[in-house]
Amino acid sequence: MSTLETVIVEINDHFWTYLLIPLVAVAGLYFTIRSRALQIRLLPEILRTVREQPRAGADGRKPISPFGAFTISAAARIGTGNIAGVAAAITVGGPGAVFWMWVMALVGGASAFVESTLAQLYKVRDRSRGGEGAYRGGPAYYMQRGLGRRWLGVLFAVIITLTFGLVFTAVQSNTIASVTAGSLGTGGDGGSDWVAPAVGAALAVLLGLAVFGGVRRIASVTKVLVPVMAVVYLLVGLAVVVLNISEVPRVLADIVGGAFGLREVAGGGIGAAIQQGVRRGMFSNEAGLGSAPNAAAAAETSHPVKQGLVQTLGVFFDTLVVCTMTAFVILSANPELSGRQGADLTQSALQETLGGWAGHLLTLVVFLLAFSSMIGNYYYGESNIEFITRRRSVMLGYRGLVLAAAFLGALGSLSVVWSLADVTMGAMALVNLLAILPLSVIAFRLMEDYLAQRRAGLDPVFTRDRLPGLTGVECWDPAPAARGAESEPAQAGTRNG
Repeated sequence: MSTLETVIVEINDHFWTYLLIPLVAVAGLYFTIRSRALQIRLLPEILRTVREQPRAGADGRKPISPFGAFTISAAARIGTGNIAGVAAAITVGGPGAVFWMWVMALVGGASAFVESTLAQLYKVRDRSRGGEGAYRGGPAYYMQRGLGRRWLGVLFAVIITLTFGLVFTAVQSNTIASVTAGSLGTGGDGGSDWVAPAVGAALAVLLGLAVFGGVRRIASVTKVLVPVMAVVYLLVGLAVVVLNISEVPRVLADIVGGAFGLREVAGGGIGAAIQQGVRRGMFSNEAGLGSAPNAAAAAETSHPVKQGLVQTLGVFFDTLVVCTMTAFVILSANPELSGRQGADLTQSALQETLGGWAGHLLTLVVFLLAFSSMIGNYYYGESNIEFITRRRSVMLGYRGLVLAAAFLGALGSLSVVWSLADVTMGAMALVNLLAILPLSVIAFRLMEDYLAQRRAGLDPVFTRDRLPGLTGVECWDPAPAARGAESEPAQAGTRNG
């Protein structure tokens, strides 16, 4: 196993250092400059858009709202990456890794906008779920319909199903088992002889009950879980920071100094800080990774840009709020970094400041975070399998593999599970970024159309005839009610999701 781990780590280091990190940086900066920093400039518009509610369809069903789609993607974003991932980044890359996570979020917000806007544009009607206003889509769909490369879409669909449906599900399960073992005082990598199997079996059963409910039930479950788990964790984290308020100036100095190699802590020179910051930042907020667009495509909205803006907010909330809180909890408690792993470091920091009860509370929070991520991960795989085939036997097989990953992940080695996640996540980001770079021209044309309508005092409504020469678009029909009826944007919007 140690030989396998060494090989995986070696591949990771070269792949991320010489290929993926430069690509992520170039793509994010290009999107930011080309859009005139929309992720910052349009923040008030982003906050307005996330509150919109779609109208019920002709069959009486209420479509998934922008906020509902946001919670599906947030469920996958806000998970162990915010607790265990941040801790791992600090352990390996030092406090400076946190700074590069911030940079990753600020620049990556533009990448998230592009990929989610494209997902909305090229979404397709999901007739298998019945009724009006049911959609599916994502990178596989805009690779086929926008680039005309179905083979590339199939490749991406396979990679994301493997990454999210199986590997990331194992990561979440492993972290739940680890903190549960910590709460019970059994220690170990993933728990004692009985804790890990028991946790894995329980997660497989609970996940099985959730994934057979369909996307609308997923949206309803995560819509409740995500705000609750985020608020609880942020409040506990804030209590730790307040109790260690005198340490905040030192923490900020360590983060900024470590980012540029001025303070080498725990082996975290500038190279390690950048690499860990980008890796863990992408694992946590998923900007440019190609996962959130799968949830973005499911929303009912009057203009593709609206969902692009909503998903940009998800990146900021995940990294600039939740991940930052974890970093301040760990660094303000000033723990010994060497020899600590993942969520164990965060758990210890909470216990040292608030007492043993905080470690038990973190176990509950991690369960909520990680389990909701498992649900979101499952949906990503389901949507992409449907892109490849509609055979029921294949979907049932996939569901069985997901439940197996939830069980086996609890038993696995933490380092191997996270290393595998880095490999598959990197391959997924590579394919997606290479696809959205040429397609971004269309996303920015959509942005100009949206802003022009806003300047005219309208609630933006899009139909595909607004962009001459646009091909491969199934939805966004130029219905009679929408033609030349800019005085009735709300009605047109409900007819052209």
